[in-house]
Amino acid sequence: MDLLKGKTAIITGASRGIGSGIATVFAQQGADVAFTYSSSSEAAETLQKSLHAYGTKVKAYQSNAANFVAAQKLAAKVLEDFGQIDILVNNAGITKDNLLMRMGEEDFDKVIEVNLKSVFNMTKAVQKTMLKQRKGSIINMSSVVGVKGNAGQTNYAASKAGIIGFSKSVALELGSRNIRSNVIAPGFIETEMTAKLDPEVVNQWRAGIPLRRGGKAEDIANACVFLASDLSAYVTGQTLNVDGGMLT
Repeated sequence: MDLLKGKTAIITGASRGIGSGIATVFAQQGADVAFTYSSSSEAAETLQKSLHAYGTKVKAYQSNAANFVAAQKLAAKVLEDFGQIDILVNNAGITKDNLLMRMGEEDFDKVIEVNLKSVFNMTKAVQKTMLKQRKGSIINMSSVVGVKGNAGQTNYAASKAGIIGFSKSVALELGSRNIRSNVIAPGFIETEMTAKLDPEVVNQWRAGIPLRRGGKAEDIANACVFLASDLSAYVTGQTLNVDGGMLT
């Protein structure tokens, strides 16, 4: 099915991991895809080439979503190149984990800037276009950590919890213009980063998940397709936990 045919999506932080998975499934579902990357130009070029196989328009942009001016320029460039912006997936994020007693101010500020400020920047940047179109779907990537907290991740948890509050407020502000704002809270998703972890630790995590497995990038991407498509036309202001039952 081409659930996203005729729609243009911006996906931030998509050169690898979950972002790459979202970009791939979106292209498979017929969307034109504009995706950003920070420094991995080789990975971005590889992804761009692979997505062309699905016959949709795809373009990679090197851009820092945490920078307000850069976000404005990106949105303007995507609008110029694609002619419309129907979907925004705020996926860019980092971690700088440590116990609160050892966490420096710089590490706290950086995580808030990249994870939360970027969501404000990009939403602000596409808002005008979506208001003119009188339609749009904004999907913000939070985490189960933003819902329940996690020791050693006060900065990350604060940023991801902030995304939920921000998204609910945007849903209230823009709903009358047919612009929807929702959140996905992934659980333990197995990516290139988790592949480097101790297998015993990974198995312990899997054992604590009701579905007894880690998630895949495709699991998150499929949830994004639902929230980006007309299947969720009456869904806004919601947080969808894609976590295998971790928070049950």
